[in-house]
Amino acid sequence: MRSGNQSQAAGSGGVKKKMNGYVGFSNYPNQEHRRSIKRGFNFTLMVVGESGLGKSTLINTLFESKVYPTKEEIATSSAAAAAAAAASGGPQAAKTVEITSVSAEINENNVKLRLSVVDTPGFGDSINNDSAWKPILENIESRFDAYLAQENRVNRSKIVDNRVNALLYFIKPTGHGLRAVDIEFMRNLHNKVNLIPVIARADTLTPQEVEQFKARVLADINFHGIQIFRPVSDQFDDPDTIADNKAIASKIPFAVIGSEKFVERADGTRVRGRQYPWGIIEVENEQHNDFVSLRQMLLRTHMEELRDATDVALYETYRTQKLLALGHVQDNGVFREFNPRQQLEEEEKVHAAKMQKLEAEMAAVFRQKVQEKEGKLKQSEEELHSRHQQMKTVLEKQRAELEEKKGRVGSVEHAPVSHQMGVQAEAVVPGSKDNKKKRGFF
Repeated sequence: MRSGNQSQAAGSGGVKKKMNGYVGFSNYPNQEHRRSIKRGFNFTLMVVGESGLGKSTLINTLFESKVYPTKEEIATSSAAAAAAAAASGGPQAAKTVEITSVSAEINENNVKLRLSVVDTPGFGDSINNDSAWKPILENIESRFDAYLAQENRVNRSKIVDNRVNALLYFIKPTGHGLRAVDIEFMRNLHNKVNLIPVIARADTLTPQEVEQFKARVLADINFHGIQIFRPVSDQFDDPDTIADNKAIASKIPFAVIGSEKFVERADGTRVRGRQYPWGIIEVENEQHNDFVSLRQMLLRTHMEELRDATDVALYETYRTQKLLALGHVQDNGVFREFNPRQQLEEEEKVHAAKMQKLEAEMAAVFRQKVQEKEGKLKQSEEELHSRHQQMKTVLEKQRAELEEKKGRVGSVEHAPVSHQMGVQAEAVVPGSKDNKKKRGFF
């Protein structure tokens, strides 16, 4: 094998090799294409909005097939359900947000698309819509939980992916900006799903009103920090793709109309659109609405990016938060590539920090012991001084007493001598009568 020129890869530590001949692995995208053709694709689309904004009509227009039942069929089924409830004598159910799903398999040029459309009838139809977003959020999270449970199974050969890849949120064309229910919904779901805002029934506004309404909606979205899906370009995109992405991004939020009927123009051609007394609005005319740009982004150019963003970004974030909440902790050092020298330096730094901490703790203990010893010595010194003072006081008192006794003894010893001798002569004078009498007795 001929070796190619080698160069160090920036920031990766690997080696880039330039092949001098054809090897064949550049044909891998074609292999992936063939495998995708065999397996087909799954795509789950959720539509949210008030009743009467043309959600089902737009879905059928997007896929040019009867994916969703018509209004007449929905009205017939609803009337039948209401009649059955009335006949049974049960109470009428209050209007709540329901979650319904319709699946269809569409084939285009031998490419199979398993489409699931999730509708939310009843959203925004109640008087109090403060919590209208909660059932929708719970449904999206339950789909994440179901996928997570399948990933944790022992046998993962058949995993059903029903995660919501995109959410079309239909904004009522009021012309005044987003309403409170719109803001509350988007703020609570923008980090769980690829959010695509759509201005419904754009034919009720003039082109100038549409532009002003778009500016107000975008200002509200930016003010409240709501994240919406926008097409982005990278270094691998050609200039035409970059220009197309910028053109699509400039149309957000998409002002669209839908129609399942064809009308005839003045030149005799039949187009999909709506007939009015003043003229025709064509669905696929970019000068009339943004339907073409929406379809281009949703189905033709960014379908895989929507699926990838759901799997890599939105689902992974939810999965991480879910596992952390359950007490799972990941060791980031496992299976991590490392440089032995760098690891040794890090261990030395950790050891040095540990020793420094240990020295600081030992110095603190030593200072504490010294302070305790000094305190005990000071206390002993004070006790000795007190005992010394007490003994000194006792000795001084005893000395005073001795001096007093000594003084008394000294006064007796130094009395006058004549007084002492007189007393003695009086006691023994020879020839006295007493002596004579005493002698007479003997």
